[in-house]
Amino acid sequence: MSSQDTLLTHLPANAPEQALAGQPDSTPDMVDGMAFAKLYGEPLFKLPTDLYIPPDALEVFLEAFQGPLDLLLYLIRKQNFNILDIPMADVTRQYLEYVDQIRSRNLELAAEYLLMAAMLIEIKSRMLLPVKKADTGEEAEDPRAELVRRLLEYEQIKLAAQQLDALPQLGRDYVRTQIFIEQSMAPRWPDVNISELQAVWADIIKRAKLTQHHTITREELSVREHMTGILRRLQSAKFVEFSDLFDPSRGVPVVVVNFIALLELAKETLIEITQAEAFAPIYVRLAYSPT
Repeated sequence: MSSQDTLLTHLPANAPEQALAGQPDSTPDMVDGMAFAKLYGEPLFKLPTDLYIPPDALEVFLEAFQGPLDLLLYLIRKQNFNILDIPMADVTRQYLEYVDQIRSRNLELAAEYLLMAAMLIEIKSRMLLPVKKADTGEEAEDPRAELVRRLLEYEQIKLAAQQLDALPQLGRDYVRTQIFIEQSMAPRWPDVNISELQAVWADIIKRAKLTQHHTITREELSVREHMTGILRRLQSAKFVEFSDLFDPSRGVPVVVVNFIALLELAKETLIEITQAEAFAPIYVRLAYSPT
């Protein structure tokens, strides 16, 4: 028998022994015209004569309890007793009847229940004695008070455990599913890293510094003018390489203003800076606007 405490009843466990002793076997050969069992995939129409069935295999479990307090609480709640005014005589009698049942089956399991039975008998005997006042003049505490406190605490914990068990549990009430979603057929260009943009810009500045002019002139540069020029150039080509938008021969000031114009266009989402793959050339195109 398992460690879970049970109220149980027994079916006759000596049927196979009677068959071995030569007594007639009352087991039907078939159940409703069909084999009543399968052994290794083959139908079994008759029980073997040497089959041994352990006595515990024919036990029918009626009620299950988790310990002495669980049994005591069951007896009180089943008969609608007031837990604050327990009729100790009736409860103790029913409790001892259950202990007698399990003691014949499992003495080790009955030890815990015997301890609780002794406590119930002690409480009942203290209730029969005359009530004595304490030294302080107050009335003595009810002998059932400590037992009632333990029962109430146990009932609260048991109800909380039932509420937790009622919550959905992974693997018992639901399973976690995994869904494979195919990637979109539309190409997704990788994002341009700021470090890559800096590297391209540094290369442009390096090439711009190779071209030097000794003529000192004052040139007024307009960011808006360069923005218009970049947009006009992108209208004639779908993609333009980033470095092709700059003319290093015009010097560093022009390249810087042209770069600022490019950043302003990107800020206003008029152009897109894309890259086909990692470490590939960076391209600039007009921003896509749905019709």
